[in-house]
Amino acid sequence: MSSPAPDALLGPADIRELASTLGVRPTKQRGQNFVIDANTVRRIVRTAEVRPDDTVVEVGPGLGSLTLALLEVADRVTAVEIDDVLAAALPATVAARMPARADRFALVHCDAMDVTELPGPAPTALVANLPYNVAVPVLLHMLATFPSIERTLVMVQAEVADRLAAAPGSKVYGVPSVKANWYAEVKRAGAIGRNVFWPAPNVDSGLVSLVRRTEPIATTATKRQVFAVVDAAFAQRRKTLRAALAGWAGSAAAAEAALVAAGISPQARGESLTVEEFARIAEHAQTGA
Repeated sequence: MSSPAPDALLGPADIRELASTLGVRPTKQRGQNFVIDANTVRRIVRTAEVRPDDTVVEVGPGLGSLTLALLEVADRVTAVEIDDVLAAALPATVAARMPARADRFALVHCDAMDVTELPGPAPTALVANLPYNVAVPVLLHMLATFPSIERTLVMVQAEVADRLAAAPGSKVYGVPSVKANWYAEVKRAGAIGRNVFWPAPNVDSGLVSLVRRTEPIATTATKRQVFAVVDAAFAQRRKTLRAALAGWAGSAAAAEAALVAAGISPQARGESLTVEEFARIAEHAQTGA
């Protein structure tokens, strides 16, 4: 692999110049905050444990700060970008700043929620600075759609990072925590300051590491069935599971029967259950829920 030039990564002046040339103003609608610090993107790549044989998929590459840092290390990088102007500009940025690696880069111009396939080899890693307003659905969609993704590192709003990595019993444990845990072992992997972004966001950011389970959750229930229980349990999280799952099961009595059969107290609340326990409940559904 040829070494990139020392100044191949984008700094604050480069980001602003690129944005000015393209007439780009970061929009709140798309949750755009561009990383302007080369040390930060290299730290993200290190924390993600990107390897020379990895095919990395990146969602929301923006002007290319993280893209270039990934190309320094990975075998291939595929970026998924929804913004017309940014998608059109990124291949040229890669070609100009890392010409020797340009043939290792691919761009998919669409909404990440609509992606069902990617060009080239199957992705082995997902590394992304996810737009805060769609972080959880995009993350879950990518994990579901591409089972070849073994390792994920995403930068998200600190509050979302806490929620994704929360353990049962935590106040912020909820639907994102359980669904992410269905796919992977999840943990917080660091904090990111506001001053490395342009524009600086009004919230702190956090890194979340997700390592895909080598063995899926052992259950006879489908993912859809398990997730239906999770959604029902947290839709009314202050209620006991007997009450919260009444709609899902068809009645409070049916919910209680499923819970007892699964070995779970009907008086428990969703925030105390592991993903495996939600799966057990789904197995004992009396209906087609």
